[in-house]
Amino acid sequence: MTPSEHLDALLARQEPLLALAPMQDVTDLGFWRLMTRYGGADVYYTEYFRVHPESHLDKPILASLIHNPTGKPAIAQMIGNDIPSLVRSAKELQQYDIAAVDLNLGCPAPIVYKKCAGGGLLRDLPRIEGILGALREAISIKFTVKTRLGFDDTGTLDALVPLFAKHGVDLVTIHGRTVLQMYRDGVRYDLIGAATAQLPCPVLANGNIATHLDAAAVLQQTGVRGLMLGRGAIANPWLFEQIRQQVRGEPICQPNADDVLTYVEALYETVVMPNTREIDQVNRVKKHLSFFGPGLAEPEAFLHDMRRCTTRQGLMAVCARFCQPP
Repeated sequence: MTPSEHLDALLARQEPLLALAPMQDVTDLGFWRLMTRYGGADVYYTEYFRVHPESHLDKPILASLIHNPTGKPAIAQMIGNDIPSLVRSAKELQQYDIAAVDLNLGCPAPIVYKKCAGGGLLRDLPRIEGILGALREAISIKFTVKTRLGFDDTGTLDALVPLFAKHGVDLVTIHGRTVLQMYRDGVRYDLIGAATAQLPCPVLANGNIATHLDAAAVLQQTGVRGLMLGRGAIANPWLFEQIRQQVRGEPICQPNADDVLTYVEALYETVVMPNTREIDQVNRVKKHLSFFGPGLAEPEAFLHDMRRCTTRQGLMAVCARFCQPP
């Protein structure tokens, strides 16, 4: 079974498809491997390949495709705005064992959108249409898109839906915020649901899904085919399995404090780079631990103390003090 056929089989099931969100410098090969210990996602998206006229496929990101340890389909994501370069990269990526090529239309990082890439493209619908048409012609496997509602206007999604349908996009992931909204409150699941009703392809919902109860509510409200989980899965690697248990009517697994600390230790070992100073290792792990805050009883105190740690021992002590089961 090819990766695309595997993805088709997952989409044909009654259960919702669960995807791990692409998060730059976070959801790499090592993190994919770590997620599989906890049940993991049904499909994995790579960090984005930066595409421009002088670009080459990033070797560390390619490693996720070449050495995919999950046993599940992988989707290669690209970010950029130069059509010939995107076409070239899409053709190169199809030489690897992937289920689909994904176009990033949602990255909210200013360094990205100021270059009219990622979420910045949502200000240029004619450019998006040109990209969609060229990529659809160049991609012989599945072609997917991850988008936000718009740059600063949620109405942009209304204009995107017919473009996705016109150019035969095979699956769309919608993050229910605008680019300028970043990760603040106010996810518009109603707009995700409205787009889902109009699109001929499956849709995944993304944004603020931190618990199995969140997942159940979003699935019911939107009618989407599945969910994409990012920050919630980093803070709670049991989330994928908890959602499956909720859907099946099974008891929900409840990790204890020791389980959480064991995960943090494993996360540390996964994230750190060999032969680097301890303080650099600690600082690298802090990027992942920053996603733990919203699920804790004292998020501000945790983030304050965690960000001031300079040793592994100190970092683990802070986690032991604040990190309780999700």
